[in-house]
Order: sequence, then structure tokens, then C-alpha cells
Amino acid sequence: MGIRTWCDAWNVRRARAVVLVVAAIGLLVRMLIAANTPGPADVRIFQGFAKAVSIYGPVRIYEQPLPGLPVYNHPPLAGWMLLGLNELDELGIPFGTLIRSPASIADFFCTLIVFEIVRRRRSMRTAVGCGIGVALSPLLIATSGYHGNTDAVAVAFALAAAYLLTDRRSPLAAGVAAALSISVKFVPVVVIPALFVVALRAGRPVFVRFTAGFTALVALVWGPALVTVPENLNENVLEYTGGSYRLWGLVRFADVLGLPESFIAFIRGEGHFLFVLICVAVGVWLAWVRPAQLPGAVAVTMGLLLLLSTASGLQYLTWAAAAMFVIGFWEGVAYSCLLGWTAILGYQGRSAVRWSETVLQLGTAGWFVLAICLVSGVRRILAAPPDGPPSSPAEPASVTAPRTSHPFGSAVN
Repeated sequence: MGIRTWCDAWNVRRARAVVLVVAAIGLLVRMLIAANTPGPADVRIFQGFAKAVSIYGPVRIYEQPLPGLPVYNHPPLAGWMLLGLNELDELGIPFGTLIRSPASIADFFCTLIVFEIVRRRRSMRTAVGCGIGVALSPLLIATSGYHGNTDAVAVAFALAAAYLLTDRRSPLAAGVAAALSISVKFVPVVVIPALFVVALRAGRPVFVRFTAGFTALVALVWGPALVTVPENLNENVLEYTGGSYRLWGLVRFADVLGLPESFIAFIRGEGHFLFVLICVAVGVWLAWVRPAQLPGAVAVTMGLLLLLSTASGLQYLTWAAAAMFVIGFWEGVAYSCLLGWTAILGYQGRSAVRWSETVLQLGTAGWFVLAICLVSGVRRILAAPPDGPPSSPAEPASVTAPRTSHPFGSAVN
């Protein structure tokens, strides 16, 4: 029996166990890196933020000048996380390890989520490969285990929201996950409209439960800051457009081509919001025409946001890493390996925000690879059956209700 036939013959339980073991190995690798390396400057910056949060609190932090630190541009939930990590740091657990733990743990769960998403839409072999790809992605190992930050956490919650809404039929939990994604890092806001579109198409009960979960969590997490320091929160978080570096994508191309500074200023300013609207529009369109393919629509939207991003940062490459494995195995491998090489070399340089010529060239190649992967993803979504993904052969549809009662077609748990 060939390896392909052997893998496809696995039942869900065996395949899930294999992915779980590899996910645990990936988590161990990330934590070993976190425990034995100093990490980039962001580790020290986050430690400074954590000390400031312990003094001013997770809400008042937004109105503080914070000398020696960059602008505090993290959503409210990140402040509560930093407050907890600072308490653990004072108990003797190294902060450098702590700050990289959330992203590493998020990758563990994201591995399982990607496996569950893909197995309902592709072969078991592909699902196992995509799950393992997330666990062992050199890009995610570098950005989560070495860099840290909260990008991987936000992406994991965004994919979880799509999975819970379409595949698990849990709109209340999906709404909570969606709110958590933008409460950790604001970038997944581009996928929220697509989630609402699918919830709306599923019927009033689903829409009401999804909205209730989303609204309740947003009110709980964002409410105190919105009431207390609305202007500071808006300036620091909602309108944050990234640093001034010209290392990635459209800004780098404009710089290399010698385009006018006024044009670069436009795409980083007002044009930045135009790109965000494009990402939202694409996500909503895909969700509307193929609601059962919502996880793919979320993956494409996050990847498109990175493609059109006018900000530069090695950790931002995380936005599309797990997403490309949702699109397909080879797309995930191509993106993770090329951009993983980019990140590893970037972190070995003088600074993660000063890329060498080699890293710049790899980043340029990675941009085009991402564009190709996104085209592949859109085509695959549109080629899918309109009524939803096929049932998993290992888990037949429930006999207690007709399959047409499922608002997303024939997908089953």
C-alpha cells in the first residue's frame, strides 16, 4: 500500500492523533527557542509595555506618553495579557519566554483547526499534510518561537471563528472567537464582515447568536477603553498604519521604482484604508457566493491584507502562514518555506527592521508567491460546490435531522 493510500485510509481519530502529536512537537520546538534565545527588540519593548500596564492599568495605558517606548498600538485584551505576564515575571518566570508563549500555543491550536477545516473539504492525506505543515512551518516557528508578538494568536482566533460558524454550527462561540481575534490584534477586522455575511445567510437564529457572542465580548473587552480614553484608543490602535520602513510589498516597489514621495505618502495614508476596503470587499464577496467556504474566504482575506500591506515587519508574515495551508498544501509549503527563509535570515541580521539585500530579495519573491497562492485560493473557492463541502466519510451526517437543515449545506461535524 502506497503512502498516499495508507494515509487516506486513516480514520479521523488516527489522523487527528498524528496531527496532535506533531503539533505538540512543534510547540515544544517553539518553547525551547523561546526559553533559550533573547529574541528581537520586541521582547524588550513588550516587557516595557508590561511594566507600564502594571503601573497605569490596561485602560489608562493608552493616554500615557511612555518615554523610550514606541506607541502602544495593541487592543485592550493584549493589555490584560501583559498584566498577567508581568505578574508571572515577578514570580521568577523569564519574561522573554512568557511573551512568546501565547503565539506558540496559538500555533498548536491553529494546527488542529486547519486540519479540521481541510479534512471536510479535501482528502484526509491533504488535511494531515496541511495540519503538519502549520505545526512545522519554519515561518511560524521563527515568528512565534523567536519573535513572539500576538499576530499568530489573532489569526488562530479568526480561523477558529470561521470553523465554528460553518463546520461546528456554533454561532455563539464563533462570535466570541471573532471578537477575541480583533481584541488581541486589530488586523483581523478585515474578516469580520465576511463572518457576519455568512451568519446572516444562515438565518435569523444563527445571526442573532453570532451577533450576541461578538457584541458581548467586544463590550466587555473594548467597553472600558472606549468610554474612558476613546480618542487615545482610536489614535493608537484603530488608525495605526505601521512603521515608516520600506521593506515589503507596494511601498518597497514604489521606492525601488522611484515613484514620487507624495504617492508613497498617499498609499500609506488615505490609500491604506482603500486597501483595507478592498480586502473586506473580496472577503464579503467570497463569503456571499460560497458561504460554506468561509474558512477559505478568511484565509484569502488575511493573505490579501498582507499582500496590500504598506507596513513592514517580519512578524506580519504570520498573517498568511496558516491561511495558505487552508487554501492548499502546496500553497502553504511554498509560502512557509520561502518566507520562513526570509524570516530566519532577517532575524539573524543586525535588526529585524533592517533587512539585508538578500532578505529584501527573498521578501520580494515571497510577495509574488503570495499573490499566486491567493489566485489559486480564489479559484479553488469558486470551484467548490455552492451547497457546501462534502460530508466526511469517517463521520456520516446525523440521522436525527435531514441534511438540508444545516444552513451551510452538507458539511458535518
